[in-house]
Amino acid sequence: MGDLSIERDEVFRIKTIRTPGLLAKALAAAGEHGANIGEINTIHIGSHYNIREVAIIAPDAEAVERIAAAMDEIDGVNVLPGRIDKVWEQHQGGKIRIVPNAVVLTLQDIREVYTPGVARVVAAIAEDESVADTLTWRGNTIAIVTNGTRVLGLGDVGPAAALPVMEGKSLFYAQMVGINAVPIVLDTRDTDEVIETVVRIAKGFGGIHLEDISTPEVYEIERALEEQLSIPVFHDDQHGTAVVVAAAVISAARLTGKSLSDLNFGQIGLGAAGSAIAGLASGLGFKSIAAYDPSESGVARLREVATPGVDLDVGTHKGHFDAVVASSDVLILTTGQARLLRSDQVRSGQIIMALTNPIAEITTKDAMAGGAAIAADGSIVNNVLSYPGLFKGALDARAPAVTAKMKRAAAFAIAAAAGVDELLPDPLDQSVHQAVAKAVAEAAGLS
Repeated sequence: MGDLSIERDEVFRIKTIRTPGLLAKALAAAGEHGANIGEINTIHIGSHYNIREVAIIAPDAEAVERIAAAMDEIDGVNVLPGRIDKVWEQHQGGKIRIVPNAVVLTLQDIREVYTPGVARVVAAIAEDESVADTLTWRGNTIAIVTNGTRVLGLGDVGPAAALPVMEGKSLFYAQMVGINAVPIVLDTRDTDEVIETVVRIAKGFGGIHLEDISTPEVYEIERALEEQLSIPVFHDDQHGTAVVVAAAVISAARLTGKSLSDLNFGQIGLGAAGSAIAGLASGLGFKSIAAYDPSESGVARLREVATPGVDLDVGTHKGHFDAVVASSDVLILTTGQARLLRSDQVRSGQIIMALTNPIAEITTKDAMAGGAAIAADGSIVNNVLSYPGLFKGALDARAPAVTAKMKRAAAFAIAAAAGVDELLPDPLDQSVHQAVAKAVAEAAGLS
């Protein structure tokens, strides 16, 4: 049932006799095997024993068994039968479904929602297609499109295996901003076929969210769809990540008492996310923008997506890497290379975000030890903060595309919602998404 090496979330039912400290010993045993502790719910408190349900976040399936055995070895502790695999349980039957807005209880209702009444609506749309945005679900519905060629850190797993991720995105769209998001998984690795298929189905949607498609193919797909469609097209792996990182950088500048115009921005790694991050940063008003990537294609990609007229100091040689690291007040790393940066390369007062998962280019501990003012890793980048509100704003404004101005507006709105001492706000706070949607709609031209 899945890859044994993937992190596991399981709920243990732990019975302990009424002796202080026994639950703590059980949880400590879990920690000794590399687990973190999630929610704890008390099921029973009796005169002789207690029962609690504890969410154990274990590094892999084998660790789950070792943890259970270690707990059972503690006198007065017993792991009861019936452990629950929370991930498996959450996915039973899928995570989303279609729910009707209209209620049909009478024959008159049938006349209104279907024949003969629906013919009037059909005729209205045939005469003016834009009416479909208000008289059908199209104006509040997007397609989340993938072919499963670059899913999470698992690579090319195919369209069916990508479906749970697309369902998750759909769930957040519905919960955070009330958007209908339909997973569309395409059984093709041919770029032209992806483009043609999306163009042919686009009439039924208000926007297209591209997800988990390999690079560089996704660049061509995104570019072609933007040219051929008059609705927003958004590749979350690039632009959603860029928006959240930009928000974190804006907050970091605030926390250090600096203006963006006083800071030199540096980007190491110009893959899909890195080039999008640096491209968005080029329009935020930094004092300078420098970037390094070992490939000419990465440098070319940044020049393509950067704000026109902004000077870029980019290069592919090792000396340029060193120069970017040394000169940047804000340093973002998206290289895929663990432990790339040493603590002694950190400059005092730098803002460093090393975003490669699961092992970053430098740990936050080592970055701070090297003198960084603020250090963060990939755990801060939660795209849920960006795409629901961004697409909601785009749909509300009936925007024909997602522009750099709209993405910058989203980043500033997210940063503004962060607490006094925080880089980013709570992604489950619906008010954050509403604020992002409002800012994006205004940036798109909605009065």
